[in-house]
Amino acid sequence: MKRKQGDNTDKPRSSAYDKALGLLARREQSKRELRRKLDQGDYASEESDAALARLGDQRYQDDERFAAMLLRNRASQGYGPARIRMELKTHGLTDAAIRLLLDEAEVDWQANAAAQLRRRFGGKPAVDRAEQGKRAQFLLRRGFAAATVRYATHAEVDEADE
Repeated sequence: MKRKQGDNTDKPRSSAYDKALGLLARREQSKRELRRKLDQGDYASEESDAALARLGDQRYQDDERFAAMLLRNRASQGYGPARIRMELKTHGLTDAAIRLLLDEAEVDWQANAAAQLRRRFGGKPAVDRAEQGKRAQFLLRRGFAAATVRYATHAEVDEADE
């Protein structure tokens, strides 16, 4: 059988630790995310466990640091706390850890919601109730709380009345 150019079948397979470390070198990842990728790579469960434990001991992998990075990233992209909470849950973080992280986050959710309205709909205020509802639905889909949505959509109307 003819080998394709660049096909290096003689190359030894990297260890689970090396594979996970390489993934972490690209970007922060949750423990659950690394576990899934190692499982896809057909590494033995014991080898994956040992690799993840070693990475945790060395502080190369830290779910708290990952969660803080994801929160900052998603908040800067204009997502609200509910959406961020759901994403963090998919990464295996506990409800208590997520609640603490969101409580300590220095994010002005109301200003963030208002900025998203301006970005999506421009500076023009809603012309009628239907348009106001459309804007509220947009913010709710992005994960903002109902009180924040009410504030942002009513603040927009109040600004137009001035």
